[in-house]
Amino acid sequence: MSLSIFLLWIVSIPLLVHSDTPQPRGLLISCGSSEKQTMSETNLTYIPDDGFVFVGNKTSLNQTGLLPILSTLRYFPQRSARKFCYTFQVVKGGKYLVRTIYYYGGFDGGKEPPVFDQIVGGTKWSTVNTTEDYANGLCSYYEIIVGAHLKTLSVCLARNRHTTKDSSPFISAIELLTLEDSMYNATDFNRLALVTVARTSFGSEDSISFPDDPYYRFWQPFTDDNEVVSSQTKVTTSEFWNKPPEGIFFNAIAAEEGKKLEVTWPPGSLPATKYHISLYFQDNRPAGADASRVFTVEINGKTFYNNLKVSTGGVSIYSPGWPLSGETQISLSPDDESSVGPLINAGEIYQILPFGRRTLTREVGVMQELARSFDNPPADWAGDPCLPKANSWTGVTCSKKDLVTRIISVDLRNVGIGGTLSPSINNLTELHHLWLVGNNISGSIPDMSSLRQLETLHLENNSFTGEIPESLGRLPNLREVFLENNNLEGSIPSNLVDKKGLTLQVSPGNSLST
Repeated sequence: MSLSIFLLWIVSIPLLVHSDTPQPRGLLISCGSSEKQTMSETNLTYIPDDGFVFVGNKTSLNQTGLLPILSTLRYFPQRSARKFCYTFQVVKGGKYLVRTIYYYGGFDGGKEPPVFDQIVGGTKWSTVNTTEDYANGLCSYYEIIVGAHLKTLSVCLARNRHTTKDSSPFISAIELLTLEDSMYNATDFNRLALVTVARTSFGSEDSISFPDDPYYRFWQPFTDDNEVVSSQTKVTTSEFWNKPPEGIFFNAIAAEEGKKLEVTWPPGSLPATKYHISLYFQDNRPAGADASRVFTVEINGKTFYNNLKVSTGGVSIYSPGWPLSGETQISLSPDDESSVGPLINAGEIYQILPFGRRTLTREVGVMQELARSFDNPPADWAGDPCLPKANSWTGVTCSKKDLVTRIISVDLRNVGIGGTLSPSINNLTELHHLWLVGNNISGSIPDMSSLRQLETLHLENNSFTGEIPESLGRLPNLREVFLENNNLEGSIPSNLVDKKGLTLQVSPGNSLST
Protein backbone atom coordinates (compact mmCIF):
# COMPACT_ATOMS: atom_id res chain seq x y z
CA MET A 1 0.00 0.00 0.00
CA SER A 2 1.45 3.36 -0.95
CA LEU A 3 1.34 6.50 1.12
CA SER A 4 0.69 9.39 -1.21
CA ILE A 5 2.14 12.82 -0.55
CA PHE A 6 1.75 16.11 -2.36
CA LEU A 7 4.95 17.55 -3.75
CA LEU A 8 4.27 20.78 -1.88
CA TRP A 9 3.64 18.78 1.28
CA ILE A 10 7.09 17.25 0.99
CA VAL A 11 8.48 20.75 0.84
CA SER A 12 6.46 21.85 3.87
CA ILE A 13 7.71 19.15 6.26
CA PRO A 14 11.27 20.48 6.45
CA LEU A 15 10.02 23.96 7.38
CA LEU A 16 9.76 22.55 10.90
CA VAL A 17 13.52 21.93 10.87
CA HIS A 18 16.18 24.50 11.71
CA SER A 19 19.36 24.88 9.72
CA ASP A 20 21.53 23.65 12.59
CA THR A 21 19.59 20.40 12.90
CA PRO A 22 21.72 17.23 12.78
CA GLN A 23 20.99 14.38 10.40
CA PRO A 24 18.64 11.60 11.55
CA ARG A 25 20.34 8.33 12.41
CA GLY A 26 20.67 6.36 9.20
CA LEU A 27 21.09 6.97 5.48
CA LEU A 28 19.31 9.45 3.24
CA ILE A 29 20.01 8.50 -0.38
CA SER A 30 19.15 10.35 -3.55
CA CYS A 31 18.93 7.84 -6.38
CA GLY A 32 20.48 8.77 -9.70
CA SER A 33 22.25 11.81 -8.29
CA SER A 34 25.99 12.28 -8.84
CA GLU A 35 26.54 14.59 -5.88
CA LYS A 36 25.25 15.31 -2.40
CA GLN A 37 21.96 17.17 -2.23
CA THR A 38 21.23 19.38 0.77
CA MET A 39 17.70 20.64 1.26
CA SER A 40 18.01 24.40 1.68
CA GLU A 41 15.15 24.69 4.20
CA THR A 42 16.31 21.83 6.41
CA ASN A 43 20.02 21.26 5.98
CA LEU A 44 19.24 17.55 5.62
CA THR A 45 21.72 16.02 3.20
CA TYR A 46 21.05 13.14 0.83
CA ILE A 47 24.05 11.29 -0.58
CA PRO A 48 24.36 9.72 -4.06
CA ASP A 49 23.43 6.07 -4.45
CA ASP A 50 26.77 5.11 -6.00
CA GLY A 51 28.35 2.38 -3.93
CA PHE A 52 25.01 0.95 -2.79
CA VAL A 53 23.99 -0.32 -6.24
CA PHE A 54 26.11 -1.33 -9.22
CA VAL A 55 23.55 -1.59 -12.01
CA GLY A 56 20.98 0.68 -13.60
CA ASN A 57 21.06 4.05 -15.35
CA LYS A 58 20.88 7.57 -13.95
CA THR A 59 18.67 10.32 -15.34
CA SER A 60 17.34 13.76 -14.42
CA LEU A 61 13.84 15.16 -14.80
CA ASN A 62 13.42 18.36 -16.74
CA GLN A 63 10.67 19.73 -14.53
CA THR A 64 10.71 22.89 -12.42
CA GLY A 65 9.61 23.09 -8.79
CA LEU A 66 10.78 19.65 -7.74
CA LEU A 67 12.75 18.95 -4.63
CA PRO A 68 16.29 17.86 -5.51
CA ILE A 69 15.66 14.27 -4.40
CA LEU A 70 12.75 14.06 -6.86
CA SER A 71 14.62 15.63 -9.75
CA THR A 72 16.87 12.60 -10.32
CA LEU A 73 16.21 8.88 -10.40
CA ARG A 74 17.80 5.55 -11.24
CA TYR A 75 16.07 3.14 -13.58
CA PHE A 76 16.80 -0.47 -14.50
CA PRO A 77 16.16 -1.36 -18.17
CA GLN A 78 17.85 -4.79 -18.18
CA ARG A 79 15.01 -7.20 -18.93
CA SER A 80 16.82 -10.45 -18.21
CA ALA A 81 17.78 -9.60 -14.62
CA ARG A 82 15.48 -11.02 -11.97
CA LYS A 83 15.93 -8.11 -9.55
CA PHE A 84 17.99 -4.97 -8.95
CA CYS A 85 19.29 -4.48 -5.44
CA TYR A 86 20.64 -1.79 -3.18
CA THR A 87 22.80 -3.27 -0.41
CA PHE A 88 23.39 -1.50 2.91
CA GLN A 89 25.74 -2.31 5.76
CA VAL A 90 23.69 -2.68 8.95
CA VAL A 91 23.99 -4.00 12.49
CA LYS A 92 22.83 -7.60 12.66
CA GLY A 93 19.81 -7.72 14.97
CA GLY A 94 19.16 -4.01 14.54
CA LYS A 95 15.79 -2.51 13.70
CA TYR A 96 15.29 -0.23 10.71
CA LEU A 97 12.61 1.84 9.03
CA VAL A 98 13.01 1.66 5.27
CA ARG A 99 11.29 4.30 3.14
CA THR A 100 11.30 4.21 -0.66
CA ILE A 101 10.21 7.30 -2.62
CA TYR A 102 8.99 7.36 -6.23
CA TYR A 103 8.26 10.17 -8.65
CA TYR A 104 7.92 9.12 -12.27
CA GLY A 105 8.09 12.43 -14.10
CA GLY A 106 7.82 10.73 -17.51
CA PHE A 107 11.53 9.92 -17.48
CA ASP A 108 11.12 7.30 -20.21
CA GLY A 109 8.91 9.40 -22.47
CA GLY A 110 5.78 7.57 -21.41
CA LYS A 111 2.58 8.84 -19.82
CA GLU A 112 2.07 6.25 -17.08
CA PRO A 113 4.56 5.00 -14.49
CA PRO A 114 5.74 1.38 -14.69
CA VAL A 115 4.40 -1.15 -12.21
CA PHE A 116 6.88 -3.45 -10.48
CA ASP A 117 7.68 -5.22 -7.20
CA GLN A 118 9.88 -4.18 -4.32
CA ILE A 119 11.69 -6.70 -2.12
CA VAL A 120 13.36 -6.29 1.25
CA GLY A 121 15.81 -9.00 2.30
CA GLY A 122 14.42 -12.08 0.59
CA THR A 123 10.74 -11.19 1.01
CA LYS A 124 8.43 -9.43 -1.43
CA TRP A 125 7.37 -6.26 0.31
CA SER A 126 4.77 -4.83 -2.07
CA THR A 127 3.92 -3.90 -5.63
CA VAL A 128 4.87 -0.36 -6.58
CA ASN A 129 2.03 1.24 -8.52
CA THR A 130 2.22 5.03 -8.58
CA THR A 131 -0.11 5.50 -11.55
CA GLU A 132 -2.98 7.15 -9.67
CA ASP A 133 -0.68 9.29 -7.55
CA TYR A 134 1.23 10.55 -10.57
CA ALA A 135 -1.98 11.37 -12.45
CA ASN A 136 -2.96 13.57 -9.50
CA GLY A 137 0.38 15.36 -9.35
CA LEU A 138 1.64 13.30 -6.43
CA CYS A 139 4.69 11.28 -5.64
CA SER A 140 4.48 8.15 -3.47
CA TYR A 141 6.40 6.65 -0.64
CA TYR A 142 6.35 3.22 0.94
CA GLU A 143 7.52 2.28 4.42
CA ILE A 144 8.43 -0.92 6.20
CA ILE A 145 10.00 -1.68 9.60
CA VAL A 146 12.32 -4.68 9.50
CA GLY A 147 14.88 -6.46 11.62
CA ALA A 148 18.33 -7.04 10.15
CA HIS A 149 19.00 -10.79 10.00
CA LEU A 150 22.46 -10.31 8.47
CA LYS A 151 25.17 -7.65 8.46
CA THR A 152 23.70 -6.37 5.21
CA LEU A 153 20.16 -5.39 4.24
CA SER A 154 19.01 -5.33 0.64
CA VAL A 155 16.22 -3.30 -0.95
CA CYS A 156 15.43 -4.60 -4.44
CA LEU A 157 13.17 -3.79 -7.37
CA ALA A 158 11.93 -6.45 -9.77
CA ARG A 159 9.85 -6.66 -12.90
CA ASN A 160 6.53 -8.48 -12.55
CA ARG A 161 3.74 -9.52 -14.91
CA HIS A 162 2.40 -5.95 -14.90
CA THR A 163 5.71 -4.40 -16.00
CA THR A 164 5.37 -3.70 -19.72
CA LYS A 165 8.24 -4.62 -22.01
CA ASP A 166 8.96 -0.98 -22.79
CA SER A 167 9.08 0.21 -19.18
CA SER A 168 11.67 -0.09 -16.42
CA PRO A 169 11.57 -0.19 -12.61
CA PHE A 170 12.86 3.08 -11.15
CA ILE A 171 13.40 4.78 -7.80
CA SER A 172 13.87 8.39 -6.67
CA ALA A 173 15.15 8.06 -3.10
CA ILE A 174 15.72 5.58 -0.28
CA GLU A 175 15.84 6.34 3.43
CA LEU A 176 17.22 3.80 5.89
CA LEU A 177 16.56 4.96 9.45
CA THR A 178 17.82 3.34 12.64
CA LEU A 179 15.23 2.63 15.35
CA GLU A 180 15.75 1.91 19.04
CA ASP A 181 15.58 -1.68 20.26
CA SER A 182 12.48 -0.95 22.36
CA MET A 183 10.44 0.36 19.46
CA TYR A 184 7.65 -1.90 18.20
CA ASN A 185 9.10 -4.64 20.40
CA ALA A 186 5.80 -6.51 20.61
CA THR A 187 6.61 -7.74 17.09
CA ASP A 188 8.88 -10.72 16.50
CA PHE A 189 11.15 -9.25 13.84
CA ASN A 190 12.81 -12.61 13.33
CA ARG A 191 9.60 -13.72 11.60
CA LEU A 192 7.66 -10.57 10.78
CA ALA A 193 7.92 -7.05 9.38
CA LEU A 194 5.57 -4.07 9.71
CA VAL A 195 4.35 -2.29 6.58
CA THR A 196 3.14 1.24 7.28
CA VAL A 197 -0.53 1.86 6.58
CA ALA A 198 -1.09 5.09 8.54
CA ARG A 199 0.67 7.21 11.14
CA THR A 200 -1.56 10.08 12.22
CA SER A 201 -1.71 13.04 14.59
CA PHE A 202 -5.39 13.72 15.27
CA GLY A 203 -6.50 17.33 15.52
CA SER A 204 -3.33 18.62 13.90
CA GLU A 205 -3.28 20.83 10.85
CA ASP A 206 0.42 20.29 10.14
CA SER A 207 2.52 17.19 9.70
CA ILE A 208 5.04 16.16 12.33
CA SER A 209 8.45 14.94 11.24
CA PHE A 210 12.16 15.38 11.95
CA PRO A 211 13.47 16.79 14.27
CA ASP A 212 10.25 16.68 16.30
CA ASP A 213 10.36 12.97 15.56
CA PRO A 214 14.08 12.11 15.71
CA TYR A 215 13.39 8.84 13.86
CA TYR A 216 12.13 10.77 10.82
CA ARG A 217 8.66 9.26 10.91
CA PHE A 218 5.92 11.25 9.17
CA TRP A 219 2.80 11.85 11.26
CA GLN A 220 0.01 12.96 8.93
CA PRO A 221 -2.53 15.55 10.13
CA PHE A 222 -6.15 14.49 10.59
CA THR A 223 -9.30 16.45 11.34
CA ASP A 224 -12.95 15.61 10.87
CA ASP A 225 -16.25 16.93 12.23
CA ASN A 226 -15.23 16.25 15.82
CA GLU A 227 -14.04 19.04 18.11
CA VAL A 228 -10.31 19.77 18.24
CA VAL A 229 -8.82 20.40 21.68
CA SER A 230 -5.32 21.47 22.70
CA SER A 231 -3.23 20.13 25.54
CA GLN A 232 -2.43 22.29 28.55
CA THR A 233 0.25 19.92 29.87
CA LYS A 234 3.50 18.87 28.27
CA VAL A 235 4.02 15.12 27.82
CA THR A 236 7.46 13.55 28.23
CA THR A 237 7.58 10.67 25.77
CA SER A 238 11.02 9.20 26.45
CA GLU A 239 9.50 6.42 28.55
CA PHE A 240 7.00 5.40 25.88
CA TRP A 241 8.15 2.11 24.37
CA ASN A 242 7.46 3.38 20.86
CA LYS A 243 9.21 6.77 21.29
CA PRO A 244 6.44 8.98 19.84
CA PRO A 245 7.27 12.67 19.37
CA GLU A 246 5.91 15.06 21.97
CA GLY A 247 4.11 16.95 19.21
CA ILE A 248 1.45 14.26 18.78
CA PHE A 249 0.07 15.22 22.20
CA PHE A 250 -0.35 18.91 21.41
CA ASN A 251 -3.82 18.38 19.93
CA ALA A 252 -6.60 15.82 19.95
CA ILE A 253 -10.09 15.30 18.62
CA ALA A 254 -12.69 14.94 21.36
CA ALA A 255 -16.36 14.40 22.14
CA GLU A 256 -18.51 16.25 24.65
CA GLU A 257 -19.23 14.88 28.12
CA GLY A 258 -21.31 11.71 27.95
CA LYS A 259 -20.99 11.42 24.18
CA LYS A 260 -19.29 8.69 22.14
CA LEU A 261 -16.38 9.67 19.91
CA GLU A 262 -16.33 7.91 16.54
CA VAL A 263 -13.51 8.20 14.04
CA THR A 264 -13.26 6.52 10.64
CA TRP A 265 -9.54 5.91 10.31
CA PRO A 266 -7.44 5.21 8.36
CA PRO A 267 -9.10 6.47 5.16
CA GLY A 268 -9.91 3.79 2.63
CA SER A 269 -10.49 0.06 2.73
CA LEU A 270 -7.94 -2.35 4.20
CA PRO A 271 -7.29 -5.90 2.96
CA ALA A 272 -8.33 -8.63 5.35
CA THR A 273 -5.31 -9.55 7.46
CA LYS A 274 -3.75 -8.75 10.85
CA TYR A 275 -2.41 -5.36 11.81
CA HIS A 276 -0.23 -3.84 14.50
CA ILE A 277 -2.23 -0.96 16.03
CA SER A 278 -0.95 1.65 18.50
CA LEU A 279 -3.18 4.44 19.85
CA TYR A 280 -2.12 7.44 21.96
CA PHE A 281 -4.15 9.49 24.43
CA GLN A 282 -3.60 12.36 26.86
CA ASP A 283 -5.95 14.24 29.16
CA ASN A 284 -5.73 17.74 27.74
CA ARG A 285 -6.76 19.49 30.98
CA PRO A 286 -4.32 21.08 33.42
CA ALA A 287 -2.52 18.71 35.77
CA GLY A 288 -4.43 18.02 38.97
CA ALA A 289 -7.90 18.11 37.42
CA ASP A 290 -10.36 16.40 39.74
CA ALA A 291 -12.62 14.59 37.30
CA SER A 292 -11.36 11.40 35.66
CA ARG A 293 -11.34 10.72 31.94
CA VAL A 294 -12.25 7.06 31.42
CA PHE A 295 -13.58 5.39 28.29
CA THR A 296 -13.66 2.09 26.43
CA VAL A 297 -11.99 1.74 23.04
CA GLU A 298 -13.67 -0.36 20.36
CA ILE A 299 -12.49 -1.07 16.82
CA ASN A 300 -15.17 -2.21 14.38
CA GLY A 301 -17.46 -3.08 17.28
CA LYS A 302 -14.96 -5.22 19.21
CA THR A 303 -13.46 -4.12 22.50
CA PHE A 304 -9.86 -3.05 22.04
CA TYR A 305 -9.34 -1.77 25.60
CA ASN A 306 -11.90 -1.62 28.40
CA ASN A 307 -12.14 1.33 30.80
CA LEU A 308 -8.99 3.12 29.74
CA LYS A 309 -8.01 5.79 32.25
CA VAL A 310 -6.26 8.68 30.54
CA SER A 311 -3.93 10.95 32.48
CA THR A 312 -2.19 14.22 31.71
CA GLY A 313 1.05 12.22 31.41
CA GLY A 314 -0.31 10.36 28.40
CA VAL A 315 -0.91 6.69 27.74
CA SER A 316 -0.62 4.32 24.80
CA ILE A 317 -2.41 1.05 24.07
CA TYR A 318 -1.65 -1.42 21.33
CA SER A 319 -2.34 -4.78 19.77
CA PRO A 320 0.46 -6.65 17.96
CA GLY A 321 -1.99 -8.59 15.77
CA TRP A 322 -5.50 -7.18 15.38
CA PRO A 323 -7.66 -8.42 12.48
CA LEU A 324 -9.04 -5.71 10.19
CA SER A 325 -10.93 -5.77 6.91
CA GLY A 326 -12.49 -2.98 4.87
CA GLU A 327 -13.32 0.33 6.48
CA THR A 328 -12.10 0.81 10.05
CA GLN A 329 -14.04 2.68 12.72
CA ILE A 330 -12.68 3.54 16.15
CA SER A 331 -15.30 4.18 18.84
CA LEU A 332 -14.52 5.66 22.25
CA SER A 333 -17.38 5.25 24.76
CA PRO A 334 -17.17 7.20 28.06
CA ASP A 335 -17.57 5.47 31.40
CA ASP A 336 -20.88 6.23 33.15
CA GLU A 337 -19.08 8.10 35.89
CA SER A 338 -16.69 9.98 33.60
CA SER A 339 -17.34 13.72 33.76
CA VAL A 340 -15.44 14.54 30.55
CA GLY A 341 -15.72 13.12 27.07
CA PRO A 342 -13.29 10.78 25.32
CA LEU A 343 -10.49 11.98 23.04
CA ILE A 344 -7.67 10.62 20.91
CA ASN A 345 -4.32 12.18 20.02
CA ALA A 346 -2.58 9.86 17.58
CA GLY A 347 -2.46 6.41 16.05
CA GLU A 348 -0.29 4.04 14.04
CA ILE A 349 -1.42 1.10 11.92
CA TYR A 350 1.00 -1.36 10.29
CA GLN A 351 0.14 -4.37 8.20
CA ILE A 352 1.92 -7.45 9.51
CA LEU A 353 4.07 -9.04 6.81
CA PRO A 354 5.38 -12.57 7.43
CA PHE A 355 9.03 -12.72 6.46
CA GLY A 356 9.69 -15.56 4.05
CA ARG A 357 12.24 -18.34 4.38
CA ARG A 358 15.87 -17.36 4.62
CA THR A 359 18.89 -18.54 2.71
CA LEU A 360 21.49 -20.02 5.05
CA THR A 361 23.52 -17.08 6.33
CA ARG A 362 26.85 -18.70 5.54
CA GLU A 363 25.82 -19.33 1.95
CA VAL A 364 24.63 -15.75 1.47
CA GLY A 365 28.11 -14.66 2.49
CA VAL A 366 29.70 -17.14 0.08
CA MET A 367 27.65 -15.85 -2.82
CA GLN A 368 28.46 -12.24 -1.96
CA GLU A 369 32.15 -13.17 -1.98
CA LEU A 370 31.73 -14.92 -5.35
CA ALA A 371 30.06 -11.81 -6.75
CA ARG A 372 32.99 -9.69 -5.59
CA SER A 373 35.58 -12.08 -7.01
CA PHE A 374 33.96 -12.16 -10.46
CA ASP A 375 34.37 -9.40 -13.00
CA ASN A 376 31.09 -8.44 -14.66
CA PRO A 377 28.77 -10.75 -12.67
CA PRO A 378 25.09 -10.82 -13.74
CA ALA A 379 23.15 -7.64 -13.00
CA ASP A 380 20.96 -9.33 -10.40
CA TRP A 381 23.80 -10.74 -8.31
CA ALA A 382 22.96 -8.71 -5.20
CA GLY A 383 20.54 -9.17 -2.33
CA ASP A 384 19.42 -12.66 -1.32
CA PRO A 385 20.71 -15.20 -3.87
CA CYS A 386 17.69 -17.49 -3.54
CA LEU A 387 14.68 -15.49 -2.39
CA PRO A 388 12.04 -14.70 -3.38
CA LYS A 389 12.15 -17.84 -5.48
CA ALA A 390 10.99 -16.04 -8.62
CA ASN A 391 13.79 -13.50 -8.13
CA SER A 392 16.77 -15.72 -7.37
CA TRP A 393 20.10 -14.78 -8.90
CA THR A 394 20.66 -15.63 -12.54
CA GLY A 395 22.11 -19.13 -12.75
CA VAL A 396 21.46 -19.99 -9.10
CA THR A 397 19.14 -22.83 -8.11
CA CYS A 398 18.14 -23.39 -4.49
CA SER A 399 16.13 -25.81 -2.41
CA LYS A 400 14.64 -25.86 1.07
CA LYS A 401 16.40 -28.06 3.61
CA ASP A 402 16.03 -28.07 7.39
CA LEU A 403 13.81 -24.96 7.37
CA VAL A 404 16.39 -22.88 5.51
CA THR A 405 17.13 -22.43 1.82
CA ARG A 406 20.35 -23.91 0.42
CA ILE A 407 22.15 -23.38 -2.87
CA ILE A 408 22.33 -26.55 -4.97
CA SER A 409 23.45 -25.32 -8.38
CA VAL A 410 25.40 -22.44 -9.95
CA ASP A 411 25.17 -22.34 -13.76
CA LEU A 412 26.85 -19.36 -15.44
CA ARG A 413 27.60 -20.69 -18.89
CA ASN A 414 28.85 -18.15 -21.45
CA VAL A 415 27.77 -15.03 -19.56
CA GLY A 416 30.98 -13.06 -20.02
CA ILE A 417 32.32 -13.08 -16.46
CA GLY A 418 36.00 -12.78 -15.58
CA GLY A 419 37.95 -12.50 -12.37
CA THR A 420 38.66 -15.51 -10.17
CA LEU A 421 36.76 -18.30 -8.47
CA SER A 422 36.75 -17.50 -4.76
CA PRO A 423 37.97 -20.22 -2.35
CA SER A 424 34.77 -19.57 -0.38
CA ILE A 425 33.00 -21.81 -2.93
CA ASN A 426 34.12 -24.64 -0.65
CA ASN A 427 31.45 -23.57 1.87
CA LEU A 428 28.50 -24.31 -0.44
CA THR A 429 28.20 -27.77 1.09
CA GLU A 430 24.87 -28.60 -0.59
CA LEU A 431 26.13 -27.71 -4.06
CA HIS A 432 25.41 -30.43 -6.65
CA HIS A 433 26.39 -28.67 -9.87
CA LEU A 434 28.95 -25.96 -10.70
CA TRP A 435 29.00 -24.85 -14.33
CA LEU A 436 31.16 -21.85 -15.31
CA VAL A 437 31.73 -22.86 -18.93
CA GLY A 438 32.86 -20.39 -21.59
CA ASN A 439 33.92 -17.37 -19.55
CA ASN A 440 37.27 -15.74 -18.82
CA ILE A 441 37.84 -16.82 -15.23
CA SER A 442 41.50 -17.01 -14.28
CA GLY A 443 43.56 -18.03 -11.28
CA SER A 444 43.72 -21.45 -9.70
CA ILE A 445 40.92 -23.95 -9.12
CA PRO A 446 40.28 -23.67 -5.37
CA ASP A 447 39.96 -26.51 -2.90
CA MET A 448 36.50 -28.08 -3.02
CA SER A 449 37.00 -30.87 -0.50
CA SER A 450 33.87 -29.88 1.47
CA LEU A 451 31.55 -30.20 -1.53
CA ARG A 452 30.51 -33.76 -0.72
CA GLN A 453 27.30 -33.43 -2.74
CA LEU A 454 28.98 -32.17 -5.93
CA GLU A 455 28.02 -34.23 -8.98
CA THR A 456 29.19 -32.18 -11.97
CA LEU A 457 32.00 -29.66 -12.36
CA HIS A 458 32.26 -27.81 -15.67
CA LEU A 459 35.05 -25.22 -15.83
CA GLU A 460 36.04 -25.72 -19.48
CA ASN A 461 36.83 -22.86 -21.86
CA ASN A 462 38.19 -20.44 -19.26
CA SER A 463 41.66 -19.25 -18.24
CA PHE A 464 42.30 -21.28 -15.09
CA THR A 465 45.97 -21.87 -14.25
CA GLY A 466 47.91 -24.09 -11.86
CA GLU A 467 47.22 -27.68 -10.94
CA ILE A 468 44.06 -29.73 -10.61
CA PRO A 469 43.26 -30.08 -6.88
CA GLU A 470 43.79 -33.65 -5.70
CA SER A 471 40.80 -33.22 -3.36
CA LEU A 472 38.40 -33.47 -6.33
CA GLY A 473 39.08 -37.18 -6.54
CA ARG A 474 37.80 -37.68 -2.99
CA LEU A 475 34.33 -36.30 -3.65
CA PRO A 476 32.01 -39.32 -3.42
CA ASN A 477 29.26 -38.17 -5.80
CA LEU A 478 31.37 -36.56 -8.50
CA ARG A 479 30.59 -38.02 -11.93
CA GLU A 480 31.63 -35.28 -14.42
CA VAL A 481 34.74 -33.08 -14.48
CA PHE A 482 35.28 -30.97 -17.62
CA LEU A 483 38.43 -28.81 -17.58
CA GLU A 484 39.54 -28.59 -21.22
CA ASN A 485 40.73 -25.36 -22.85
CA ASN A 486 42.27 -23.73 -19.79
CA ASN A 487 45.92 -23.13 -18.89
CA LEU A 488 46.29 -25.90 -16.34
CA GLU A 489 49.56 -27.74 -15.82
CA GLY A 490 51.11 -30.48 -13.73
CA SER A 491 49.89 -34.02 -13.19
CA ILE A 492 46.29 -35.18 -13.28
CA PRO A 493 45.56 -36.58 -9.79
CA SER A 494 45.50 -40.36 -9.92
CA ASN A 495 42.35 -40.54 -7.82
CA LEU A 496 40.56 -38.66 -10.61
CA VAL A 497 41.99 -40.85 -13.36
CA ASP A 498 41.04 -44.03 -11.49
CA LYS A 499 37.67 -42.87 -10.14
CA LYS A 500 34.92 -45.26 -11.27
CA GLY A 501 31.90 -43.75 -12.99
CA LEU A 502 33.65 -40.42 -13.57
CA THR A 503 33.73 -38.73 -16.95
CA LEU A 504 36.95 -36.67 -17.03
CA GLN A 505 37.85 -34.30 -19.86
CA VAL A 506 41.07 -32.29 -19.54
CA SER A 507 42.26 -31.80 -23.12
CA PRO A 508 42.84 -29.96 -25.37
CA GLY A 509 44.26 -26.68 -24.12
CA ASN A 510 46.12 -27.71 -20.96
CA SER A 511 49.65 -28.90 -20.23
CA LEU A 512 48.82 -31.91 -18.11
CA SER A 513 50.36 -35.34 -17.62
CA THR A 514 49.14 -38.51 -15.99
